[in-house]
Amino acid sequence: MESAVAIAHREPWNKGKIVGQKAPFKPKDIWALRARLQMERRIRELALLNLGIDSKLRGCDLVALKVRDICHGDQVATRAIVMQHKTRRPVQFEITAASRDALLTWIKHAGLKPDNFLFPSRLHDSPHLGTRQYARILGHWVNELGLERADYGTHSIRRTKATLIYKRTKNLRVVQLLLGHSKIESTVRYLGIEVDDALEISEQTEI
Repeated sequence: MESAVAIAHREPWNKGKIVGQKAPFKPKDIWALRARLQMERRIRELALLNLGIDSKLRGCDLVALKVRDICHGDQVATRAIVMQHKTRRPVQFEITAASRDALLTWIKHAGLKPDNFLFPSRLHDSPHLGTRQYARILGHWVNELGLERADYGTHSIRRTKATLIYKRTKNLRVVQLLLGHSKIESTVRYLGIEVDDALEISEQTEI
């Protein structure tokens, strides 16, 4: 009887929490954050932010990158390809000029070699930055921008450029390829596309 009462009064795990997809960052937020990181010479964080935006990788894939994954010799490549941990499917991504500069500065500053993890952990029991550490860093960024912390997570970085590309092109197939999704339905859910979006695309398509 007591257990039944306890179950009846148990609060749902998501009470008071925002669930579902985390919000992508707005361009103005990314520009403001980049400016702050550059001014304060937070070299590692700037490289992490820029590569996270460009690569559109899941946090687990981003933190596990090695220098050789993005570099050709002593130069950062303009494009890279990695195997996704979740899907075991390869995905390609671009590395913009600003990101290449930030990454090269970080690699030289940290004295990293090709076989080193791009973002080594400062904790002794982890060879590279962990996803929880990455989430904490992102949480500090959100606080510095004065945004609601519950609205954002590491997927916010992954979604930022993908969402912007979709808004500009309305091309789901392009975004699907960039995110490494195996099914277009996954991309639709990930972007949070609603019926109104679909109808707007349809209205712009003439036969």
